[in-house]
Amino acid sequence: MSRLPSQLQPLWPLVKRGHRTGALAIGALTRPTTARLRDGVRTGRTTSRETVAADPSTATIHPVRPALTLDRPLAAGAPAGLRFLSERRRAVIPETYVLELVGGRLISRHGAVVTADGILDHETSHYFGIESWREHPVFWNPWPSRPEVVDGTVAVLSARGTGHNFYHFVTDELPRIGLLREAFGEVAPDAWVLDRHTGYQKQLLSMLGVEPERVITPAPGLHLQAKRLLVPSLPNAVMDAPPESQRWLRKHLPPVTTTGLPEKIYVTRGTTPNTRRMVEEEAVWGMLEKRGFARVDPGSLSVQEQIDHFAAARVIVAPHGAALTNLAFCRDGVRLLELFAPGYTVHCYWAMTSNITDSRYRYLVAPTPVRTGDNELMQDIELGATAVSDALDALLAD
Repeated sequence: MSRLPSQLQPLWPLVKRGHRTGALAIGALTRPTTARLRDGVRTGRTTSRETVAADPSTATIHPVRPALTLDRPLAAGAPAGLRFLSERRRAVIPETYVLELVGGRLISRHGAVVTADGILDHETSHYFGIESWREHPVFWNPWPSRPEVVDGTVAVLSARGTGHNFYHFVTDELPRIGLLREAFGEVAPDAWVLDRHTGYQKQLLSMLGVEPERVITPAPGLHLQAKRLLVPSLPNAVMDAPPESQRWLRKHLPPVTTTGLPEKIYVTRGTTPNTRRMVEEEAVWGMLEKRGFARVDPGSLSVQEQIDHFAAARVIVAPHGAALTNLAFCRDGVRLLELFAPGYTVHCYWAMTSNITDSRYRYLVAPTPVRTGDNELMQDIELGATAVSDALDALLAD
């Protein structure tokens, strides 16, 4: 979601285009001179392998796993054959690795990874909506402050979108710990660069044994230089749900208890307008309650309780939202009915469900939009009880 006020959200595509163009123009003007005089960015490379080739004296790639091509069956749903799923049937999960930079730097809360010689590595500095390293928002500040020098090893886990988004924090940031351990064993860096703003982030990091005293939290103005910077790759950059990342989450964040928890759950997003809520939730819930469902509000649960509820569930009905990140912890054979507004459909939870053995997935998209001021991203969902009940019947009949 963008950070514009709700009344300005319709202007978001224009603002984003202007932001990219501004970064492109400022960088073109300043890179030839100021980057050589200050600790800025001199140039960039599209891939980490190109970065290593350009600066082999300080940059090294430690391979973890080769690229993987996944062919997934087309999901069923209404209306049938939507492009947001059909275009992702064949997914290429990129190779995974850890980029090691001697004297490497990290600039800004956007996580620009830069070699000692001033080369921006675009592949590990991935940012939403940009097409090349030249558009990276790091160029909006061509004169960064002098870096804070860390005389030791720093592991970079935070990335675009991980600061205040549950999905990206869990699926993009946390599995990078696994890549580090696969590359180096039980690595113990002197400092971790990761997000620790929210309650759920603090809970998850505690569950994974990350000591808070070793954490550097990204913020505006961040600029550090490490004796040794370790940067795992970003295999989920286009939300294709790498199976190995999902297995890692399930192994290292297991349920504590599923005894007595419901096997059929409806995941609510509450009643506040413009939050991707179900407009007719009470009617839908009344139907689901009669069919043996329990209503679960993830915002009222601890992270461990969310894991336990999803691990116990056999059937899940939910509007699209971050709570479905907990699909990573579901049992084999789980069935998911995902509900969408027409203005915002995305493949990420279908991809996660497809990684679960014997699972079934079905989608239902509302036929008409509920107007909001948030550029459709948080559009409320107008679906009646009959439509949801029919879709549920089809899911359970598969």
